[in-house]
Amino acid sequence: MDPEASLFVGNRYWVLRHGKSIPNERGLIVSSMENGVLPEYQLAPDGVSQAQLAGELFLQQLKESNIELDKVRICYSPFSRTTHTAKVVAQVLNLPFDGPQCKMIESLRERYFGPTFELQSHDKYQEIWDLDERDPFMRPEGGESVDDVVSRLATAIESIEAEFQRCAILVVAHGDPLQMLQNIFHSAKQQKGDGFAERIQMTRVASVLSQHRKFALLTGELRPLV
Repeated sequence: MDPEASLFVGNRYWVLRHGKSIPNERGLIVSSMENGVLPEYQLAPDGVSQAQLAGELFLQQLKESNIELDKVRICYSPFSRTTHTAKVVAQVLNLPFDGPQCKMIESLRERYFGPTFELQSHDKYQEIWDLDERDPFMRPEGGESVDDVVSRLATAIESIEAEFQRCAILVVAHGDPLQMLQNIFHSAKQQKGDGFAERIQMTRVASVLSQHRKFALLTGELRPLV
């Protein structure tokens, strides 16, 4: 583990954006919990293949790091596309999905873009990202700001840190939240605070939060976090 990172987290983390989903295929924004959990918005066939490949790559990286499978935890968003992805990865790793090593965490859910954007075209994402760059504390109407999402992601990581010790954590979530999570971890490693909460709080400034798009992930893309 990165010695700097170990000062503020006790586990090792990877992030995985869900595989290509049916909303991705249709070019639809599906960001509300109500819609996100519907089975018709799970993975497309290509997305299942992406999730299998990501699981194989994760397994390879675990072996290279000499991490035993009993130390792996899969933490995932409740949306159908992320649950589907996590389930496929668990199958690749031969972990029981209904067992203690797989955990749904609601605060890892997709960023809610608001009713104006829900079920609209993917083309509208750029409007939100332009707003994020101007003011990451500004909410799209009825939706979540960057800082809103970062706040609940910090809560999610704090709960993971409290529950698991010295584990390999795979966070299976969505594009915007995972961009933001990478962004704040990258910044937190450079801070001088004593613990996770203090360092993350230092990252919650406009100059940092507005930069999350630099950490964009493709569907099915796996990355080490720390």
